[in-house]
Amino acid sequence: MAQPAVSESGEPVAVAAVIADLDDRTAAGIAAAVSRAIRSGTIGPGTRLPTVRELARELRVSPATVNQAWRALAGTGAIVARGRAGTFVGSAPPGPAAVPIGRYQRLHPRSDNTFRVDLSRGVPDPELLPDLTGALRVLARDGAIDQLSATYLGDAMLPDLAAVVAEDWPSRAERFTVLDGALDAIDRLLSTHVRLGDAVLVENPCFPPFLDLLTRLGARAVPVAMDQSGPLPGELAAAVATHDPSALLLQPRAQNPTGASLSARRVRELADILAGTDVLVIEDDHAAGIAHAPARSLGARLPQRTVHIRSYSKSHGADLRLAVAGGPAAVLDPVIERRMLGPGWSSRLLQRVLLHMLTDPAARTAVADARAIYRTRAEALRKSLAHHGITVPRPDGINLWFPVADENAAMISLAAAGIKAAPGGPFEVVDHPAGDHLRITIAAIPDGEIATVAAHLAAAATALPTYRRIRRG
Repeated sequence: MAQPAVSESGEPVAVAAVIADLDDRTAAGIAAAVSRAIRSGTIGPGTRLPTVRELARELRVSPATVNQAWRALAGTGAIVARGRAGTFVGSAPPGPAAVPIGRYQRLHPRSDNTFRVDLSRGVPDPELLPDLTGALRVLARDGAIDQLSATYLGDAMLPDLAAVVAEDWPSRAERFTVLDGALDAIDRLLSTHVRLGDAVLVENPCFPPFLDLLTRLGARAVPVAMDQSGPLPGELAAAVATHDPSALLLQPRAQNPTGASLSARRVRELADILAGTDVLVIEDDHAAGIAHAPARSLGARLPQRTVHIRSYSKSHGADLRLAVAGGPAAVLDPVIERRMLGPGWSSRLLQRVLLHMLTDPAARTAVADARAIYRTRAEALRKSLAHHGITVPRPDGINLWFPVADENAAMISLAAAGIKAAPGGPFEVVDHPAGDHLRITIAAIPDGEIATVAAHLAAAATALPTYRRIRRG
């Protein structure tokens, strides 16, 4: 029998009564029954729920079924996982389940863009992407479209693409596969290898969708402070010792939002800390092709526990929706096998387009030119900001983490000048960061407006709120 659920005050709650008449013992049925009990008040806020294994024994279902239901409930905020302390009913008032607004939605609200200059999007300059039409013409001429479009058979990843990718992969990869972009790859890896309540280490600040994914899975994001060389070794060591994490999620170069890149020394330091653990390292190399830092990976020292993901959205075009993941077979094979029950594979036609652009001299030149132009724009902006007395680190890639006195006041100051920036809050893992920031997408600054944008950024950096904030206890 499962142990009775108890509230934080220690009062027992008869969860058995909630599930006694449960006919639908699928993940959906369990989630619906618990959700109804929470909304009706049968199970009150703060109630400690049975563990996944206890409830699985009670219902005579697999722990995976209960875990899937618990993750769905955690994604709506109905329950909250607190690590070893257990899983508790959230404090949201009873009522219709509401879909929480994720950090990514707060970062990019669905509203008309009325700004003269939009520096908020984190995307490359479309004028600097290589030409897709050339690749499509070659495929049509060679008959590749007819060869690939009518078959369900064959390798999920084109062997020729795997061979080209392997040539400059930063570590030894036992298995390669193609997925529908970096976030798809990360989502599938986390869903397969991270359980409800697990601690997952993330850089602070970090890319907001990472935090949204962890919230939906019911995992706990544990922040690790960083500098321009990556996560700080002391911070990582303390987090590993305190939280017993199952995974580390990081961006090895041109980190979004800071533009930081792992140094060779930092790779060694981080790998040494993780060497005696079972932590799965997931690396999102989203800026491959447009970053100046060399490709580095903890997989060079931890090959059996590191998956390196290389995305081509920033360098070759977001609509390709392709990323290559390389790492140990024991980690990637479950992802590949589960995917065969859904989409199966990423379009081999798109893979063929990518293969052409990775090997075509004109496309390679276009990517190299874009990388140089982004660096030139970043340097011009840094110099212009220096004229206004503002010093910022040299970023890699297309983003700049810009310190300001007050985030909201800075956003308003820029909006008055017709400039949109991304607020820093959604990138912060902690509730009360040491300082306020904006994320500025350098790629979007027109060359003729760098000096003007720098002047407005300088004004925004010192802007203060009209009314003093009152913090209430």
